[in-house]
Amino acid sequence: MLRALMKRKALDEKTRSLEMLRAKSEELKKREAELAEAIKEMNKDTPEEERKALDEMVESFEAEKAENSKAITDLDEEVRNLESELTELESQQEPPAAEPEPAPEPENTRKDIRTMSRRNFFGMNVREQAEFIARDDVQKYLQETRTAIREKRAIENVGLTIPQVMLGLIRENILEYSKLYKHVNVRVLNGSGRLLVMGTIPEAIWTDCCANLNELSLGFGDVELECWRVGGYFAICNANLEDSDIDLAAEILTAIGQAIGLALDKAILYGTGTRMPEGIATSLAQESKPADWPETAREWTDLHTSNILKLDTASMTAVEAFAAIVEAFGAAKGKYSRGVKVFAMNEKTYTSLTAKAISVDAAGNIVTGVFDRMPAIGGVIEVLDFIQDDVIFGGYFDCYLLGERAGTKFATSEHVRFLADQTIMRGTARYDGKPAIREAFVMIGINNTQPTADMTFAPDDANPEDSE
Repeated sequence: MLRALMKRKALDEKTRSLEMLRAKSEELKKREAELAEAIKEMNKDTPEEERKALDEMVESFEAEKAENSKAITDLDEEVRNLESELTELESQQEPPAAEPEPAPEPENTRKDIRTMSRRNFFGMNVREQAEFIARDDVQKYLQETRTAIREKRAIENVGLTIPQVMLGLIRENILEYSKLYKHVNVRVLNGSGRLLVMGTIPEAIWTDCCANLNELSLGFGDVELECWRVGGYFAICNANLEDSDIDLAAEILTAIGQAIGLALDKAILYGTGTRMPEGIATSLAQESKPADWPETAREWTDLHTSNILKLDTASMTAVEAFAAIVEAFGAAKGKYSRGVKVFAMNEKTYTSLTAKAISVDAAGNIVTGVFDRMPAIGGVIEVLDFIQDDVIFGGYFDCYLLGERAGTKFATSEHVRFLADQTIMRGTARYDGKPAIREAFVMIGINNTQPTADMTFAPDDANPEDSE
């Protein structure tokens, strides 16, 4: 039963991804028509820089189209394989018992306003929801939580470890609410962690056929990770006990996923490195080698001028502006990466780029070259509203190392909010991270904006002595 449940979940995820890729194919068709129209409009008077920019856009488009086509083919095969495996697993199971008809609701009782929440509980259908909630460990977890709230007492030993099946859902929630988690290089760690980084591949040396070979130098550096905790507590109104088990579980998991996901994204980009991961902006802005830079790490390089750039795009045409962004992105080096580009910006900046890229096609329709992809360069765009206005983070995010540690826990207590008839629930997770290859990233300020590493994090009011 559980294997089929996991297989069904994997199939649903792959199917959603396939639908997104096919939707992107339709967008690519529109962009192809736009590019074809732009090529037709070129003539002998077209400036050389516009021709060059259009050539780069065509080359980037062809690569993106081929990548999308291959991804659809590969994912379609995975979906077919999963469907076959799921059919085989379900054929080995006994048919599920028929679900009893719900009892009629008494008059003058509260109507259920969470229909959508129930139907879409983590993408499960009715049968899968029932199987999930029926698990012994999930029932025990929910029952202990309810009992503690009803009896106005804390759970024994304070810490309530989430069942393993729920750990998976919490991670999925973080993936849903953290937009950068899926792009970075995540390693699960126990204790301190160290990632080896190979030096630049040297050039082999030509000699006579019978001469001695030269020894090649291949160095290694490392990136060390420690352990920091992110989390907090929130209050749940005891009236939520009137809801179903599914609503209670969804309430807890969704809230902790949102809180941790937001803090995680902010740390990946702006983390100070003190009691939290080191962010990309913080690393790029370093003007001198940090005092705690490990002797065994890769050689430190000053990137605060080469990889933090300010562009005066306000008065530029769309072609000139995107050409300038393409040139600025050249400071990001992808030789340690799989080659997947990612860009992060806030909604205002994204809207500004969209406005720059608006044009009218041959049919008189208003179109834009921004469809969650960076024009000309290619690469996914992630919108995060805490980023500075008119600032774009760009780079190869698989060169950011994020260490994820086990041990996510909940604990409950009714003492703090007893008079408010609320129960406090605590959630924590542990991470550390830093750019493993610093030169894989750039910060670009458009409209003559100077990017900075300044960022305000939620204050640690519970530990004022640690903030000094």
